[in-house]
Amino acid sequence: MINSQWSYFLKHLGAWEGSFTRLTPSGEEREDTPTLVTFEGLNDNQKIRQTVQRFPTNSEPKTPMVLEYSNLNRSILFFENGAFSVGSMQFSPVSEFGAELGFIHQQRRLRLVPLFEKGELSSITLIREYLQNTVNEERSPLTIENLLGEWVGEAATIYPDWLTPDIYSTSLVITLEGEKLRQTLTTPQFKLSSTATIDGSILRFEEGESQVQVLLLPDGASCNTPVIIPRGKPFLLEAGWLLSEKERLRMIRSYDKQGGWTSLTLVKERKI
Repeated sequence: MINSQWSYFLKHLGAWEGSFTRLTPSGEEREDTPTLVTFEGLNDNQKIRQTVQRFPTNSEPKTPMVLEYSNLNRSILFFENGAFSVGSMQFSPVSEFGAELGFIHQQRRLRLVPLFEKGELSSITLIREYLQNTVNEERSPLTIENLLGEWVGEAATIYPDWLTPDIYSTSLVITLEGEKLRQTLTTPQFKLSSTATIDGSILRFEEGESQVQVLLLPDGASCNTPVIIPRGKPFLLEAGWLLSEKERLRMIRSYDKQGGWTSLTLVKERKI
């Protein structure tokens, strides 16, 4: 598992042009900074050097941040296709908490970083990137219409202790019921239905004791998080990426009722 994790990391080698777009908790843009993130293999790919360069529009370029990796710690997990997540392993209501959920598809990457201050969603960073010297084919902002229909897929769940992954089928049906959106998720383990109020590009799920929202974002992205992380209850952070009209990826980072990170799930879906 350790060796395969490293080989999945190597799928990110190259120079990735793009931008870091900082958003408010409701999805409004605060700032957009052009970036270049480079992953270089050293010592026959036994080590990886990451260089992050930022080019603010109205100021001098920032000093590059350089990181080197020769192994991976347990706060990060990769899937075979290169998708990954890294972040807090334990939620604490008194410190900053968050995670990065990242996808890679052909010559493009999309990453989302929700951050929480004292348990409350404080910002989201949307990172859109493409390999240098390729065409940047960014997708349109995600819409309700993109989501409607029946999606069937396969989910893979991996674990921080590198247990054997779980593979299972999924079905997600999304419909409009008057002014509300209803979704029903079915897996071999459970069936869950929920209803959201539509507020522009925000879906608000308020059926439980805690409010959860889904933001519909540029480049076919979506971000699903609690508005305030509930105490003593399990919760999740989810990112989605619409690859085409009938293809979508979703990644779910799950935490237990004590706030400990338990698993990471990647769902590959197609609309039927």
